[in-house]
Amino acid sequence: QVRLVESGGGLVQPGGSLRLSCAASGNFFSINDMCWYRQAPGKQRELVAVVTGRGSVNSIDSVKDRFTISRDNAKNTVDLQLNSLKPEDAAVYYCNAEILIKLVLPPRDYWGQGTQVIVSS
Repeated sequence: QVRLVESGGGLVQPGGSLRLSCAASGNFFSINDMCWYRQAPGKQRELVAVVTGRGSVNSIDSVKDRFTISRDNAKNTVDLQLNSLKPEDAAVYYCNAEILIKLVLPPRDYWGQGTQVIVSS
């Protein structure tokens, strides 16, 4: 069974940094895009950053100069480095990956359980 497990959330002061990590485990053939989403209270879940299987990255404008997404294909992990955090960055952050279990099956989306980021002084 495929699982995504996140770690690294917590409480940080404005201007501080955190590093979120997500590891995929289980039996699968390959991982396509890996993403980080976030959901703040009362708001819809939004895509924050994506890294493709070939390593191309993109992120939303509000975090582009502050957050960095990266992946390690050998370890099946995706990280999100969060710098210069602002109170509006507080949310539950979710890891998402499009995973191909077998070549004969279509890829599926998998989600982690979420890790909370609190930005407060």
